[in-house]
Amino acid sequence: MRIALIGQAAFAEKLLEELHVRGEEIVHVFAPPDSPGGRPDPLKSKALELGLPLSQPKSFKGEGAFDHFKSLNADLAILAFVTIIVPERILYLPRNRSICFHPSLLPRHRGASAINWAIIQGDTETGVTVFWPDAGIDTGPIIIQKKVSIAETDTTGSLYFNRLFPLGVEAMLESVNLIKLGRAPSIAQDESRATYDPICRDEHAQVDFTKPAREIYDRIRGCDPQPGAFTALAGRKLRLYEPAFEAGSHLIPSGTITAIDSSAMRIALDGATVAIKRARFDPSPNKLAPADLAVTGELSVGLRLGQ
Repeated sequence: MRIALIGQAAFAEKLLEELHVRGEEIVHVFAPPDSPGGRPDPLKSKALELGLPLSQPKSFKGEGAFDHFKSLNADLAILAFVTIIVPERILYLPRNRSICFHPSLLPRHRGASAINWAIIQGDTETGVTVFWPDAGIDTGPIIIQKKVSIAETDTTGSLYFNRLFPLGVEAMLESVNLIKLGRAPSIAQDESRATYDPICRDEHAQVDFTKPAREIYDRIRGCDPQPGAFTALAGRKLRLYEPAFEAGSHLIPSGTITAIDSSAMRIALDGATVAIKRARFDPSPNKLAPADLAVTGELSVGLRLGQ
């Protein structure tokens, strides 16, 4: 099957590798433009390693992009972890149209931060969806869905890399096989169940210690690793990572640091404790053990966060 692959990052790299191993004809790879001074995207590196035709467009809009895509004479376009908008007329160009990966059980959690919001909102189950994209945002008919449970200890990072990433690659490969066999379904999404979430940014990542304990814990782990849940301390942003939930009650105010040792920093919540294994103060990019920050005097037992 003649395939045009549009994507980025490790997910698209792995999918490209698997498609190549299976003998699919990759007629073109579309990777993101290079970041100034940064490393090349893994998809670009893999395409060059395999000697495949490669482009790095800033946009798919315009007649030039349309004519180029049309000239590929592709049987199928695969969108693997795509953040750039691909116009509908390009999506419909290949003989078998296009398929797209999304890390949620559509129609729930449409949008670019589906994994973050599944955890922040306390979901206990999520999964991956492969669908036929259309002009909407994650609105097209479904080909395959695969479910996974969300563990209480999951962060956005652990859930994606440990389970959704490999499951998504598997689902994409299954979808390609179904299309080759002429057996790929097209199941309309139930709009009565649809939700859409914004990109998870700093405006969603601030910890409010007046909220219930579970809600605070879910926000911290849902923002780990990006954008990083944060709280205020002496006019600085302190970001919190690798949380663990511990039951218990306190007579001291929520947000108070109750302990710092080699394993974690413990923060009182309403009827519970959250243990934080890594933290950093903006603008430093370095996530440190709270004990290291205590040595410098930046953290100490008794301080109340959010002040």
